[in-house]
Amino acid sequence: MKPGIHPPYGPVVFRDKVADFATLTRSTATSEKTVEWEDGNTYPVIDVEISSASHPFYTGTARVLDTAGRVERFERRYGGRA
Repeated sequence: MKPGIHPPYGPVVFRDKVADFATLTRSTATSEKTVEWEDGNTYPVIDVEISSASHPFYTGTARVLDTAGRVERFERRYGGRA
């Protein structure tokens, strides 16, 4: 890699406040906010809206839409293919 053109890559905590879930990983993202992690060190923290702990697909609460019924209703209302 070319030196001097890449952002610093270091440990960052991504926190989902809704699910009370946090994970320590490495990233180029930074933040002014910090949090003390389980190992006693302080790391920058980035709050996210949704994570694998709160996303319906990963938690098993996802709903399946009735797309076949919607297509049939559309064809009845506006006519099918000729």
